[in-house]
Amino acid sequence: MGDRPSEEQIAAWKKQAGEFAVRFVQDGMIVGLGFGSTAIHALRLIGHKVRSGELKDILAVPTSESIAREANQHGIPLTRLEDHPEIDLTIDGADEVDPDLNIIKGGGGALLREKIVAQATQREIIVVDGTKLSPRLGTRFPLPVEVLPFGWSTQVSFLTGLGAKVQRRTNEQGEPYSTDGGNYILDCSFGPIEDLQSLALQLGGRAGIVEYGLFLHMAHDLIIADAEGIRHQKTT
Repeated sequence: MGDRPSEEQIAAWKKQAGEFAVRFVQDGMIVGLGFGSTAIHALRLIGHKVRSGELKDILAVPTSESIAREANQHGIPLTRLEDHPEIDLTIDGADEVDPDLNIIKGGGGALLREKIVAQATQREIIVVDGTKLSPRLGTRFPLPVEVLPFGWSTQVSFLTGLGAKVQRRTNEQGEPYSTDGGNYILDCSFGPIEDLQSLALQLGGRAGIVEYGLFLHMAHDLIIADAEGIRHQKTT
């Protein structure tokens, strides 16, 4: 491992990865628009292609209110899952990716809608810079867990019992962070997670936990940009 790349290098890689994914977007598609500092570059390029006429008849499903506003600003027509329950392709980011293309998401707070959109997507494309790669999930990034405000402290006890160090996320004003759905997020530092499936089952079976940031076997493509250039991996 060498020195960590500069913020300028990482920003350039994010732009390269996000824009590379747009080559898979075709006329007439329903496209999921993911959240994050890498996926936003895909959104902006899609908007440019829509405005120039290079892409036609695109409809997009945003994964957050802020992404919906960004899409409107860039001229991308929006739709709802209620009207188009099957999405052709989604371009989304990730906080951490393991060698099997399992991922942690939720650093931006949109994990619930991101997972709903991913479940409805025929082709989920994850775009990252090389710093997001990890030998095992939980090594580099805490696991976000979205919980109802009611009884949230009981979830802290539960998650602590599973071995996590838990911190309730706050906003810039130091108040509890609130998701688009009005829920809290607990950032859970487990360290390297030994059994992803077992943890997912435990979290999924707990009343009051709305969603968790493990996206297991949901990505179809991974696009990585780093000092080696752009790499495109697919699940087998």
